[in-house]
Amino acid sequence: MGYGEAQMRELAATIRAVPCDSVVIATPIDLTRILELDKPATRVTYDLQEIEPGVIKQAIQSTLEKRRGLVGTR
Repeated sequence: MGYGEAQMRELAATIRAVPCDSVVIATPIDLTRILELDKPATRVTYDLQEIEPGVIKQAIQSTLEKRRGLVGTR
């Protein structure tokens, strides 16, 4: 997700529309600094540990190759 004005408005509207007690924020930036939320929010962080090394890299490469193929066929 980008953080353009329209996207931030849409995200804030989505959060307001969800009937929940709290929001968990797991984005690289603290969204509470740029969005006005009407619910309590908690920011969490995480680390990624690959169980099978190379699987994520291969998935990304495969996706990029498919996209290049789609662009190249036009």
